[in-house]
This record gives sequence, structure tokens and C-alpha cells, in this order.
Amino acid sequence: MVVHRELATGRWFELPLMEQLAHVGSEIERTMRWRSKGNAEVARRAFERALELLDLTIADAKHRSRLRELTRLREVLADYFWFDNRYGSTDESWRRYFHAFTYAAAITRGR
Repeated sequence: MVVHRELATGRWFELPLMEQLAHVGSEIERTMRWRSKGNAEVARRAFERALELLDLTIADAKHRSRLRELTRLREVLADYFWFDNRYGSTDESWRRYFHAFTYAAAITRGR
């Protein structure tokens, strides 16, 4: 199921990588927030939205040189939220990772 229909039809591919990953990070933040509140269903849906956005980023032709990093990001996120956390991620490590993209995107937008 595609949740971000407007983005999937092309608008997503106009955004720079830092903006795309900032949006992914927003959904990851929602996932962590709902999980900490004990609402597994809403957390699951937020994580699925994050993966959808990340999959659109992976499909973006301008990121071919970053394909390994982006697919590894997807693997480690899935490991943390769905599997055994073999990579030892934490909510705080994900906040730090995505904060950099959010900050850079905000600077670029002039905020």
C-alpha cells in the first residue's frame, strides 16, 4: 500500500537527499514516540511509512552512488524495529543520525 501517493508520483525525486532523509527521520521519530507510549499499531504504521519513503529514496536514480549506504540504512532500521537489533542501535543513536539531515535541510531552506 502506498501512503505517500503524491510523493511516489514524482515529487519525491525533486527533493535533495538531505531533505528526503529528514522526512524519513520524521517518521522514525514518530515510530519511536508511539512505541514508547505503548501503541505498537501506530508505531508499526509510522515505521512502514518510513520504509516507504526510504524505498523511494533508494529508487531515486540520482542516488545510485549511495545505494550501498541507503540499503544498509534500511537493513539496520529493520533490524532495530522488527528483528533482534544485532547492530546495537538505540533510539538516541537514530535521533542523532537523522537530526543531522533535519538540521542540514533546515539550513538549506533558510530556517
